[in-house]
Amino acid sequence: MERPSWVPAEVDLTRPSAARVYDFYLGGSHNLEVDRRMAREAIELWPDLPAIMQSNRAFMRRAVRYVAEQGIAQFLDIGSGIPTVGNVHEAAQQANPQARVVYVDNDPVAVAHSRAILGGDERTAVVQADLREPEALFEHPSLTATLDLDQPVAVLMVAVLHFVPDADDPWGAVARIAARLVGGSYLVLSHASAEGRPEQAGSHRQLYRRTPTPMTMRSRTEIETLFDGFELVEPGVVWLPLWRPDDPAEAEGQPERTTGYAGVGRKR
Repeated sequence: MERPSWVPAEVDLTRPSAARVYDFYLGGSHNLEVDRRMAREAIELWPDLPAIMQSNRAFMRRAVRYVAEQGIAQFLDIGSGIPTVGNVHEAAQQANPQARVVYVDNDPVAVAHSRAILGGDERTAVVQADLREPEALFEHPSLTATLDLDQPVAVLMVAVLHFVPDADDPWGAVARIAARLVGGSYLVLSHASAEGRPEQAGSHRQLYRRTPTPMTMRSRTEIETLFDGFELVEPGVVWLPLWRPDDPAEAEGQPERTTGYAGVGRKR
């Protein structure tokens, strides 16, 4: 297989990447045939998947725009995947050209792609780190060189915590991250839940058990507790399309089909 110019030399072209599969769902161009085959298999099991991923990305853009309007100019995107197709730096810098963004992922494939894509952007940085080890993340020289932690930061944990099992205590990890933030910082979070489509959730979880990142779907109540220490922004934790839609018509129909809850909180 000929290596595309955007694929770093260290990336194995024969294995699918969860980050590139996600890019395919979003309609992006940073994916390979091996990724598209995996995505098509998943879509056969759950035809709504591309719409769900696009709804999640649309929430992220709305949330970034909202916190930027509150004066936030620093963004820490944990579990970022590949920053393509309207990602954080684009939404943030549209609102504030001076905005700075640090992308964080523990997947070396996603990190390699991200560094190749963002190499010329002086207001972004890419860090390979695990959200379950926030102390190491917050001491990483690329993060401290890009973000001023004495000023408010918006932390994004969009569609990542459902890949952290209960045994690894995602609530504790979020609390330790929150402890490093000054008052006035924000937490932007979305999370998969079986509450909207329980009949589909089982097959989706089964699919992800074949990957290194099995999925743990959680209830709305469990997701709300991830915001402990934060004051929830209206309308609270809601289905993805219901969080401050640009057009009320976007929230019509069956928002629970997105099978994901979303919310934004401000640190007290």
